[in-house]
Amino acid sequence: MPGRSLRYGLITLAILAVLSFYLPQGPSQSAQAASDADYSSMRLLTEVMEQIQKRYVEKKTPNELLTEAVKGMVSSLDPHSDYMTPEEYKELQIETKGTFSGVGIVITSKDGILTVVSPIEGTPAYKAGVEAGDRIMKIDGKLTKGMTLMDAVKSIRGPKGSKVVLTILREGANNLQDITVVRDMIPIESVRVYLLEDGYGLIRLANFQENTTDELIKGLTELQNQKVPLKGLIIDLRTNPGGLLTEAVNVADQFLDSGLIVSTKGRTRDQEMVFKATPHMTANNYPIIVLVNQGSASASEILAGALQDHHRAMILGTQTFGKGSVQTILPLEDKGALKLTTARYYTPSGRSIQAKGITPDLVVPFKPPAPSTKAAKKSQDLREKDLQGAIPAEEEKAPAKAEKAEPAKPDDSTQTKPEQTQGKAKTDKLHYPQDRLDNDNQMLRALDLLKAWQIFSAREQINQGKVAGAAK
Repeated sequence: MPGRSLRYGLITLAILAVLSFYLPQGPSQSAQAASDADYSSMRLLTEVMEQIQKRYVEKKTPNELLTEAVKGMVSSLDPHSDYMTPEEYKELQIETKGTFSGVGIVITSKDGILTVVSPIEGTPAYKAGVEAGDRIMKIDGKLTKGMTLMDAVKSIRGPKGSKVVLTILREGANNLQDITVVRDMIPIESVRVYLLEDGYGLIRLANFQENTTDELIKGLTELQNQKVPLKGLIIDLRTNPGGLLTEAVNVADQFLDSGLIVSTKGRTRDQEMVFKATPHMTANNYPIIVLVNQGSASASEILAGALQDHHRAMILGTQTFGKGSVQTILPLEDKGALKLTTARYYTPSGRSIQAKGITPDLVVPFKPPAPSTKAAKKSQDLREKDLQGAIPAEEEKAPAKAEKAEPAKPDDSTQTKPEQTQGKAKTDKLHYPQDRLDNDNQMLRALDLLKAWQIFSAREQINQGKVAGAAK
């Protein structure tokens, strides 16, 4: 596994690589013809640039025109490919450290309109009421139609304490709505741990960043060291937009002791990678339920797919986003970088995630506490397949058998409002707020399933004992 390889989901997920060129020893006749065609196309580009410089109403420098031309070329490929200027590339590198100044939303482009994939829990945007599916029509009064994602990110970000006004259009609403958000540092807490009840734990994974695995191991160990042994675990991946591929693999490795976790396939051999579990697990052998929704994307889909294919967890919730493509970051000579879609992700059984997502074992729609928002919540689902220019899903193939399948075990995860305090060593602080649990039908359903699992497991052991006794 490459030590520095990174995978970013949605806007900020990718792997770090080096751009290289292959030059053939001698051009063939067909290669020469292709070169002539390429030269003709380049002449068209320079001719257009010359006319703009001479006749356009405002002065434009060659560098400005070339940058926009490259951005347009790359962004036309799919929603996740992009050219990053040196400044934008620096911002991307800062984000992977888990801290930046902004409002805390993951955005994409749908039909040329900026759309919120998910607000990051605990951030200013989340607290201000920004929701998944919101269309950002204006940023500080400036129309966003046709605005690139990188330009939108730069407009939304700013110094801590400053304000930005997002004008959004929410499905089901007749009017535009202005949401004022006060920017702040976004130290994204990747992992939070709780006790729902004695013996039943909850791990909330908000995203996958550099320290996610270490935090998960620490939190999981704390849950397993309680006086009452852990009988079941819920992993909440709802509204988790993804993150680093290596962290998703390492997290899955804490629950699997062998077998394939994820593979990637692209046009070139170097994009074909296989990630397998190691024999050393952190988790004990208890049932797990993973909660997902339409905001679960990329790395979170990799984790859910791996646990589902190995029958290590039950997936509960709604269909995930379906972001199953790999973006490779290719550093360029101008100190900028090219973020290019180079491969697809595949689950252990050979399923492609792209434009399909992960289908829950048990579909349980989230029911908002306020009935008046129910219709709006239902209509705001946004997934990879809805994005303009998205890579289509592959034809369905007979799934390959996973390398190892363990007995099916229920699992759960939950979607909740952002936690304000993280679980610490003291048991009282580990307990999940009862009012939040009562307002989360998906988590309640998962908890009930875990309890039922314990009841049926106990009865099975009793029945097996009776059969063994009768045999004697």
